[in-house]
Amino acid sequence: MKKKSSATEPAAGPAGPSRVPQYPIESVDNALKVLLLLGERSELRLTDVSEYLGVASSTAHRVLAMLQYRGFVRQNERTKLYGPGTALTGVAFAILQRFDFRTTLRPFLERLHTEFGETVHLGMLDGSMVRFIDAIESPRVVRVTSRLGMSLPASSTSMGKALLAQMTPAERLSLYPNGELEGLTEHSVRLRSELEAQIETVRRRGYAINRQESELEVATVAVAFPPRVAPARLAVNVAAPINRMSVAKQRMIGATVRAVVDEAAELLPAAPTD
Repeated sequence: MKKKSSATEPAAGPAGPSRVPQYPIESVDNALKVLLLLGERSELRLTDVSEYLGVASSTAHRVLAMLQYRGFVRQNERTKLYGPGTALTGVAFAILQRFDFRTTLRPFLERLHTEFGETVHLGMLDGSMVRFIDAIESPRVVRVTSRLGMSLPASSTSMGKALLAQMTPAERLSLYPNGELEGLTEHSVRLRSELEAQIETVRRRGYAINRQESELEVATVAVAFPPRVAPARLAVNVAAPINRMSVAKQRMIGATVRAVVDEAAELLPAAPTD
């Protein structure tokens, strides 16, 4: 068991505990501690940061204000809670792009693409959004176009719902504190209670579906990688025009993608545990 960091003990780096620098800069250390804390929690209150750092609220506010100025945190105007900013998620995505897990998973995407002749995506959870990080587009004339590089609300995508199903109710509550969800079409889930009901179905059958929730006339089936694998919360989907995605086809794709994801997960490193 790794020891949790505290306000009085500097957090260890990713390679483990290291020697304290000869001339430590407390303000820099505090800012880095806040970023590490964001790795454990999706949102932070000012009092959380103050207690974690062991400093006055005014000092914690100055640290957060500087991180917000540089885009590493953002503040929800309604709740006043702080979450990861675009600079932080951008840096994380840039680092992930250098990892070879996409190269490792590419043959599995190609296998699904060949088997079904439809568009296949690899995505990762980024807060309440799904970022599409790899894709192979269907060769058919009528097809779902690649969404590579796009970010869409997790609640309106099959990959997002598959990934949300792996989270605890408390974690999902932190993403959707007011019970209302952002939607993309008239078919999108709009209430957290409705999402929770869908998530129970996802857990029961082992895959998630999206029928016209992110785009009209488009249906997708997705399976999430086990949360124990690194380097991120990942999922794969198969996307097709809705007239080629019958309920029977949906079940068949779901079973196939589950088997492929289980096989591919064996090649990914295990995520660190506390």
